[in-house]
Amino acid sequence: MEMESFSLTVTQRDQILVEQQIFNIFKTFYNIPPSSQSFMLELQRENHVEYLTNGLKQLGPSFCVLDANRPWICYWILHSIALMDEFVDPELEDNTIDFLSRCQDPNGGYGGGPGQMPHLATTYAAVNSLVTLGSDKALSSINREKLYSFIRQMKDASGGFRMHDAGEIDVRACYTAISVASLLNILDDELVQNVGNYILSCQTYEGGISGEPGSEAHGGYTFCGLATMILINEVERLDLSSLIDWVVFRQGVEGGFQGRTNKLVDGCYSFWQGGIFALLKRLNSTRGEKSVPLGDGEDGPDGPETTVSSDATGEGLIEDLSQGGSHIEKGDQHDTSSRVNVDNIDRNSSKRHAKVEPLFNSLALQQYILLCSQDLNGGLRDKPGKSRDHYHTCYCLSGLSVCQRSWLEDDDSPSLPRAVLGPYSNLLEPIHPLYNVVLDCFWDLWFQNVQ
Repeated sequence: MEMESFSLTVTQRDQILVEQQIFNIFKTFYNIPPSSQSFMLELQRENHVEYLTNGLKQLGPSFCVLDANRPWICYWILHSIALMDEFVDPELEDNTIDFLSRCQDPNGGYGGGPGQMPHLATTYAAVNSLVTLGSDKALSSINREKLYSFIRQMKDASGGFRMHDAGEIDVRACYTAISVASLLNILDDELVQNVGNYILSCQTYEGGISGEPGSEAHGGYTFCGLATMILINEVERLDLSSLIDWVVFRQGVEGGFQGRTNKLVDGCYSFWQGGIFALLKRLNSTRGEKSVPLGDGEDGPDGPETTVSSDATGEGLIEDLSQGGSHIEKGDQHDTSSRVNVDNIDRNSSKRHAKVEPLFNSLALQQYILLCSQDLNGGLRDKPGKSRDHYHTCYCLSGLSVCQRSWLEDDDSPSLPRAVLGPYSNLLEPIHPLYNVVLDCFWDLWFQNVQ
């Protein structure tokens, strides 16, 4: 009797093709001389900076389709340059600030371009861009009072946020609203109220978080949902065990991450999924002492011991940051403890010295980014066969920064050379994982907020 034949699905065929492409790259790499291997693993900083700077100055006609995303282009480029500890020249910085000021709506919030409707996503991108520039001119250009009013108007009765007037309600909107408000120290209990209920309704049976209730778990939404729950100090309400299970299994044989179950690897998830581990690591470091052993088969610089907290409380993450421009009202029903201690999430972790082995293979992810996503002429991409772009450059580099510090017990310590794939010159600036801005830029803004 003949065995019944089964045809491959489109998804299976695409997966096999991607694996073959990546296998060929890895095979070539391991068969070339060590000197050539060193070059392939080197982050081509000068080429990346040139590609990014040119993009900030002028883009071709093909970018017309991104007319409503221009603040995002500014953020992707500026953040990528800052990650490499580089700067734009003063004239280009002034031009960027002036452009973003023209994107700011008279009633608050930022649109995708001058005169366009204000939108939470482009507001997040514009604010992160200005925080990354960090100058007095950049930060003073943000009208915090009107921005707060815009964010409050986007709040929906469900507890979520609308992306724009009459727009969709989803987890991205929750994150961009709460992130901006937290970063600018204008987060209050009115904005926080019932947001946790909405995020909780989006955690799926798989453990990840979807964009809206009833949808499929997705890496970008899971990052946004987890970060939001940390910022509003309700992270203990999530099923963190199943969330960790879901995200761990998103790292594939290629070394990179997929965004959803049974989808292809994509370089941008180096941050959207990799950043989740950075949040969990810092969350763990501010919790109780009880821990349980975990392992992923990757021996670290300090040995194979691995622990992660089993305590589900948010203790240690709370601080009143109401100084300097906050809209907190003393008579509000909820107290100011609803806001996360963003100071502790970075500094307390160095005091607790929690020994936590990464729950993902950080060296394999770095190998994917450097060998498969990096365009040696500048810029990074989704996967082999795709073109470089500013979006993937931003999130591949952000993910690379996360990888390089995934073994640190003390966040104030320099990365161990053994944790950095390729030459130590590949080391990027650290980021604040809740906002995805370079850590120095965050601290500059934080000290301004509390003065």
